[in-house]
Amino acid sequence: MVQIVAQYVKDLSFENPCMGLNIRQPQIDFNVDLQARRVQEGGPFEVLIKLRVQAEQEQTTLFLLEIAYGGLFVLDKIPEEVIQPMLFIECPRLLFPFVRRVVADLVSDGGLPPLMIEPIDFAQLYRSKMMDAANQAGAVRPA
Repeated sequence: MVQIVAQYVKDLSFENPCMGLNIRQPQIDFNVDLQARRVQEGGPFEVLIKLRVQAEQEQTTLFLLEIAYGGLFVLDKIPEEVIQPMLFIECPRLLFPFVRRVVADLVSDGGLPPLMIEPIDFAQLYRSKMMDAANQAGAVRPA
């Protein structure tokens, strides 16, 4: 069983240096990172979705947004081998609609059209990270 104990904005930064600029077709640079850790021995896990969104038009920054959105999760009666995928796939999937709304509202409150982030395939992101880690481990092994 997965239980969400809390969810929250842990860190937030929004810069809007070019308010009033005629926005046509901005280029959006979007990065996502996931982190998970046990808060205390036997306690809940903290899962963070870290997003960095930069919008540029003609090499001028329209806005820069960085957010760390977190949730505390209790994983009860979950087999040990399933905990990591649960923390990096299912928990972020549960948090995503909320961080998406915060981003859309923040960009809109900054005087810009709301940014609606496309759904993220957290399973693919997890598989990609695991493959990268395996490749790095293979490259480090002595011959």
